[in-house]
Amino acid sequence: MADLLFEIGTEELPAGFILPALEQFHQNFIKKASGLQLAYGQVRVLGTPRRLALLVQDLDARQADRREELMGPSAKAGLDDKGGFTKAAEGFARSKGAETKDLQVVETVKGKYLLLVREVAGVATSELLPDLLRELLAEFSFPKSMKWGVNSHTFARPIQWLLALYGQEVIPFSVDGIVTSRSSRGHRFMAPDSIQIHEVASYEQQLADAFVLVDPVRRRQRVLDEIAQALAAHVHLPDAHVAVDDALVDTVTNLVEWPCGVCGAFDKRFLQLLKDVQVTSMREHQKYFPVVDGQDQLLPFFVAVNNTRVADIALTRKGHERVLRARLEDALFFFGVDRQRRLEDRFSELSGIIFQAKLGTMLEKSERLIKLSAILAEKLAPEQTNVVQRAAKLCKIDLLTNMVGEFPSLQGDMGAAYAMNDGELPEVAEAIREHYLPKRAGSGLPVTTPGALVGMADRLDTVVGCFGIGQQPTGTTDPFGLRRLSLSLLNIISDRGDSVSLREMIYKALALYGDKVDGSAVTVDAVVSFIKGRFVNDLVARGLDQGAVEAVTSLGFDDVNDSRKKIDALIAIRHEQAFTVLAAAFKRINNIIKGHEGGELVRELFIEEAERNLASIYADVVSVVQPLLVRKEYSQALSCMLALKEPVDLFFDSVMVMADDAAIRQNRLNLLAAISRLFLQIGDISKMTVA
Repeated sequence: MADLLFEIGTEELPAGFILPALEQFHQNFIKKASGLQLAYGQVRVLGTPRRLALLVQDLDARQADRREELMGPSAKAGLDDKGGFTKAAEGFARSKGAETKDLQVVETVKGKYLLLVREVAGVATSELLPDLLRELLAEFSFPKSMKWGVNSHTFARPIQWLLALYGQEVIPFSVDGIVTSRSSRGHRFMAPDSIQIHEVASYEQQLADAFVLVDPVRRRQRVLDEIAQALAAHVHLPDAHVAVDDALVDTVTNLVEWPCGVCGAFDKRFLQLLKDVQVTSMREHQKYFPVVDGQDQLLPFFVAVNNTRVADIALTRKGHERVLRARLEDALFFFGVDRQRRLEDRFSELSGIIFQAKLGTMLEKSERLIKLSAILAEKLAPEQTNVVQRAAKLCKIDLLTNMVGEFPSLQGDMGAAYAMNDGELPEVAEAIREHYLPKRAGSGLPVTTPGALVGMADRLDTVVGCFGIGQQPTGTTDPFGLRRLSLSLLNIISDRGDSVSLREMIYKALALYGDKVDGSAVTVDAVVSFIKGRFVNDLVARGLDQGAVEAVTSLGFDDVNDSRKKIDALIAIRHEQAFTVLAAAFKRINNIIKGHEGGELVRELFIEEAERNLASIYADVVSVVQPLLVRKEYSQALSCMLALKEPVDLFFDSVMVMADDAAIRQNRLNLLAAISRLFLQIGDISKMTVA
């Protein structure tokens, strides 16, 4: 056994590309090594902006010898009347590098077949690695790839070197003229010369000696340590600490090879800006970490992480301060100019922003939002209709402001700030901010009712509009983010617990577009089906029982929270033994009554004791269950339905449903259909049985 090291040296990779690429590196090696039947120990992936590396411990020196049994054509096709081999048998043997004399006839469950048994000697790992590593290199998938020069190979950035060692030996191969070697490279500025890697075990330390922390975990911790040390050395206020954002730490970790922190300051006058403006200026534009006090209030300091150790830290600090000051000066100027005009005075100017080429402008969208939000409010919170309509009118106007033009991620936040500056009600301002929530998966949802209703209207308008012009997502594309918007809509509705008909709201949202879209029932069905798909996928991804989800959604999907209550009720009761047996019986019932619509039950036609008993217990259960279903108390309703388990079992044991007498047969089918309809008011429980 020996260790394997494969390093791909590149120009600087985008920070967001590195971790996904390393995951691919790891998974693809495991898949290929398993396919080649190569045994190995621990697999590690390491990376910096200039390199992606794979380290494999204890990789076997060769494949194990193996015995292969290859099934060929049937004996009927492979042997002639005299027992000789046909051309089919000869072709099979030749394709496997064998002769017909090596074939034997074996008996299988499908009859007699020809079988080739051969002993295959394992191949040396050193012979397999060139192709294996070349394939690993070719199979990376990046959000954006490029070709350079006359090369045929694509990659995220130009490849500069390839290091490939198995033990102490170089694995020889080349890609577009780049030949593998034992050479790596240190830090671009602090140790730019090539490094000869002696052996795989010394790789990390040799790079560390050349100012490269190749392990992302160690480098991330070094980023955090440098941030803390830089702050401690420069700021001596009680409770001052860096507001560490994990996503920003990850980004910075993958922007540097040797983190070096520096703390700077900015003028206190910039603190009059909104906190979000200052934080955005630091985090998004400069990748700086803000400093806050014990009450999470911003202090006039920041921490930057450089990729180079500097001799004059004061000079570096001034450079960072100068860059940030320019950003904050722009923000302060934009903030002052924006506040000179009321949001409402700009409303008509939304006609200058295109929402979607076929769906019109943001002014038209805002006018639809006012109406659709009002419809939702009248149904769910009539006392807040005025606030909701006002928020819907103002919610998109901050797109016209200088501040949002400079910092697009602040849309909503700036609208709320400017609304407060204009003297709007706090509820209106908060709804403007909240209607964009959630901004990403797992982030906060709207807390206030107006914010939630405007957010629901906004997402519904976009989804139905795109479907109405035939711009549905495909398997690989979703240019308008309709999956994300639909999931956000579902999350808002679920979080609030509202009872709202999706189908009704989709109809009304489409109607507000007029003749711009296809508002037919076909479009409505398509939108409902699409949102249902997001609902099902989300619940299953969160670990809910797929059978219970399908049992409810297969019968229809309209009220999100009602569907969820039914699913939860089925999950709660599914492990009871009586339910498992009843679900199997229900499946049998559905098979028997297939195509039968049911009808009135005639007591006089129940001639068997078992069917009279079932009809009686069914009547008792219905009288108890129906009020529970009206009140949506589905768990209690299901518990009551379990009383049907034993009489149903007895019915099937004692009664022939398909009796010769047509009237008796019809009456028995009607009884089973009635039982089926009762359960179907909650879900098709036959989908919860194990096939």
